Amino acid sequence: MGSRYNQRDQKRKVNKIYNIAITVVSILIVIVAVSIFLSDDGSDTEKATTEPKQTDQKKKVDKPAGKEEDTDLTKEDEDEDSKATEEGTEENTEDGTDTDTDTDADTDTDTDTDADTTDADTNPDTDTDKAEDAELVEVEGSGDGNVATTYTSESWKPVGTEQSGKHTTSFQKNSVDWNEMSKAIAHGAGIDQGNMRLWWLQNGGSSNTAIGTVSEGDNPKTFRVYIEWVDGSGWKPVKVEELKTNDKK
Repeated sequence: MGSRYNQRDQKRKVNKIYNIAITVVSILIVIVAVSIFLSDDGSDTEKATTEPKQTDQKKKVDKPAGKEEDTDLTKEDEDEDSKATEEGTEENTEDGTDTDTDTDADTDTDTDTDADTTDADTNPDTDTDKAEDAELVEVEGSGDGNVATTYTSESWKPVGTEQSGKHTTSFQKNSVDWNEMSKAIAHGAGIDQGNMRLWWLQNGGSSNTAIGTVSEGDNPKTFRVYIEWVDGSGWKPVKVEELKTNDKK
């Protein structure tokens, strides 16, 4: 009986020790598992926390890179624009030179046109323009009380002629000689032949001279023009008298 009891008591002690050992081991296992779990969560949290920071840092780091790329692209664009601008400037400079040349030509043309227009508006006839440009020299008059001013000009030239051979003065209206005399008279008076009113045309005292009394349109200013024939060249004005009143009206 006593030996059996002892064996049982020993078994109990052994079982108790086993149970304690198992309990301790279980507790250690639990502690280790909890530690591992907590350490995993911490690592994941740190990773989760670190990754955005790293992402932000990457973004921050990438941004300068992007800026550098943008800057490079911008520089390339600026260089291209600069080249295009320089090329455009050179083209514009060349065009500008041509334009300036054209402008100068246009200016000269406009000047000539304005001058011609002014002359044409005043006296469209070419011979009349010459009469206006002529340097008129006032001379002593004939003593006629109706004459206000008497003048002549060395620049007066013959107006040309269609006639050939021996010249014969003709006072027949609208004849070739009549028309050429009218042209010379208008030239001397400095008025437009197309707007000239021929009040009187008479012999000037010889076969190669004539005198015409004329005015321009409705203008009351009247001129007495002396002309002479130049062989091969036509009629030429030699003296003009500006009258106070039209004595042939």
